Amino acid sequence: MTLISALEDLHQTTLKAVSGFLRRLEYLSGLRDKEGDYEHWGLNRVYGDLASKRALAQAHRAMLSKVLTTPLKDLVDDAEESSKLAGVQATTYVERLSHTTPNLLPTEPGAGSARHLNSVLHALASLLRSRKPGANPPA
Repeated sequence: MTLISALEDLHQTTLKAVSGFLRRLEYLSGLRDKEGDYEHWGLNRVYGDLASKRALAQAHRAMLSKVLTTPLKDLVDDAEESSKLAGVQATTYVERLSHTTPNLLPTEPGAGSARHLNSVLHALASLLRSRKPGANPPA
C-alpha cells in the first residue's frame, strides 16, 4: 500500500472528481465552517484534523492562484462547463460567484487577491454577457 499525504489524496480523489477551476474553488471554499475552519470528514478520519485542515487550506490557496493566473478565454470555457454542471446559465453562475467573493477566498489570501478575484469575475461576467450564442471564440 502506497502512503500518500492528505494533500495528494485530496488532489487524486476529491478534487479530481470536481471538474473546472471555478467549481473547485467554490467547492473548497464551501468546506469551511462559520469560523473559517476547514472540515472534510474523510480526510479528517484518515489523516487527522490538523493534516486535513492544512491540506485543504493549501489546496484552496493553490486553486485561487490557478483561477487568478488562468487566461480569461480559458475561464470563459470553464465557466460555461461549470454552469452546466450547476444547472444555471454561465452569466448567472459567474454573477453568483461574484456576490460571494469574500467566501471564495482562503484565509489570509495575500495582498490584492480579493480585488484581483473581483476583477476577474467581473471581466468574465462581461465577456459571457457579450458573447453571441453559437459564435466561435477567436483562436
